Amino acid sequence: MNIIDEIKDIFGKSNAVNKIILINVGVFILVSLLNVILVLTNENNTLISSVIQYLMLPASFLNFFLQPWSILTYMFLHNQFDIFHIIFNMLWLYWIGNIFQEYLGNKKVYQAFFGGGVFGGLFFMICYNIFPFFSQSISSTYALGASAGVLSVVVATATLLPEYPIQLFLFGTVRLKYLALVSVLFDLLSITGSNSGGHIAHIGGAVFGFFYIKYIYGKIILPNCIENLFAPKSKIKVHYTSKQKSTSHINEPSQEDIDMILDKISKSGYDSLSKKEKDILFKASKE
Repeated sequence: MNIIDEIKDIFGKSNAVNKIILINVGVFILVSLLNVILVLTNENNTLISSVIQYLMLPASFLNFFLQPWSILTYMFLHNQFDIFHIIFNMLWLYWIGNIFQEYLGNKKVYQAFFGGGVFGGLFFMICYNIFPFFSQSISSTYALGASAGVLSVVVATATLLPEYPIQLFLFGTVRLKYLALVSVLFDLLSITGSNSGGHIAHIGGAVFGFFYIKYIYGKIILPNCIENLFAPKSKIKVHYTSKQKSTSHINEPSQEDIDMILDKISKSGYDSLSKKEKDILFKASKE
């Protein structure tokens, strides 16, 4: 098995969190290598810079209409000259995202990440076009990075499991709700700093993550056109034969059962679950 086949095998066996990480890291390495090659050969890297700009999310709505795909592609680009940007994002996603995936499964990881990234990007554009503070820099400002999607997952996890203990170096055990709160507060205080667009997108992602969990719990109601994006598929299959028709129900836990278990975790922690409840949650996470 060659390296490419091994990478394909690893990717195929990975959960949603690890797949998002692998794609981000792969894009970062590819862009960085191309830049190194162009510099070493004294070639003009204007072409690659132009291509990357068409993948970043512009603050200007006019520019966005010319490159609407950027609302998705910007999530997989990171500043090639700031390796800590991608390292921090991917570690953050790995640590917290796998907690989220363990309880709610791969599908909801994708929904929280991409939903937060899209909403964060739209929030970034709206703020730049509303507030006079950004009026002079609209045409030249672009957003890139997975941070909005990552923070959406982080806040969604903190909303789902606010008392979940996180071990931090030097700080010891910190409840997840406080970790998320500090992150959002930092972004709020940094809006007028050097990375205004990034911090605004983070806040948009955080808002999405919070309301996404509230939606799952039935605390809010969405318009049908939006709700269809998140509504689970029917778990009932109907089979017809020439002699009779029968309805078979897939033996899967109901959403009500899962919600009750998640409520119990939120109040008393994962260890308070019975073996049966743990089995139900494990089965649901594999959907």
